[in-house]
Amino acid sequence: MNFDILTLEGKKSGSLALSPAVFGVEVRADLLQRAVNWQLDARRAGLANTLTRGEIDRSKKKVYAQKKTGGARHGAKSPSLFVGGGVVFGPRPRDFSTSLPKKVRMLALKTALSSKAAGKNLIIIDEAAVKSAKTKDLAKSLEKLGALNATFIIDSVDTNFDRASRNLPLVKVIPTSGANVYDILHHEKLVITSKAVEMLSARLGTEEKAKPAAKAAKAAKPAAKKTTKVKE
Repeated sequence: MNFDILTLEGKKSGSLALSPAVFGVEVRADLLQRAVNWQLDARRAGLANTLTRGEIDRSKKKVYAQKKTGGARHGAKSPSLFVGGGVVFGPRPRDFSTSLPKKVRMLALKTALSSKAAGKNLIIIDEAAVKSAKTKDLAKSLEKLGALNATFIIDSVDTNFDRASRNLPLVKVIPTSGANVYDILHHEKLVITSKAVEMLSARLGTEEKAKPAAKAAKAAKPAAKKTTKVKE
C-alpha cells in the first residue's frame, strides 16, 4: 500500500509504503463499537449523588402527636414522603469504567486506521510545523489540504502548530502515544505525519511479529521425557 506524502499546502513531497498489518486490516464495526464504548465509559465521572433519609440534616423529632390529629402517623421529616426528605434508590457515586482486553484494543486501533485508509480519508504529511502561530494562516493551509475537519497524529509537537490549531473547533491534535479509536473516528479525516506512521507501524506490528517467534520457540522446545516407574 503506497501513499503519497503531502505538505500542509497539499503538494506532493514523496511516497510511503503502509504496512498492511496495520492499515489493511478488515474493518469490523463491532470492534470499533466496543472500543468507543470502553473509552466513553472511562470518561464518565460518576459523581451524581443523592441523600438518603439517614443523611438528611433535619430534626428527628416527631412531627406531631401520634393520635387525635386526624392525620396519618409520622415520625421525623427525613423520609422521602416529605418535601426535602431523603431520596429512595437515587444515584450514588460509582465507577462506570469497563474492561477491554489489550488484544481487542490493539485490533480495534488497527481497524480504525484501516477504515480511514479504506475510505480514502487518510492523509500523510511530511511534518506538522508552521512558521506562524496564527490560526488564520493554518486554516488556509488546511483548507488546501482538505483537513479542516481532521484528527492529527503527530510524532513531535511544534509550538506554532499547536497554538494555531487550538482555535480550530474541528481539529484535534494528539501525539502518537495517544492515538485512540474515538478521536480517529470522531473527525472526518485522519492526518498522520510520516514519522508517526513509522512509529505506529512499529508499535502495532510488534504483536504480529511476536506470534511466529513464540510458535517457533514452542516447536523447538524438546518434549519432556516420560519416566516409567519400576515395580519392586
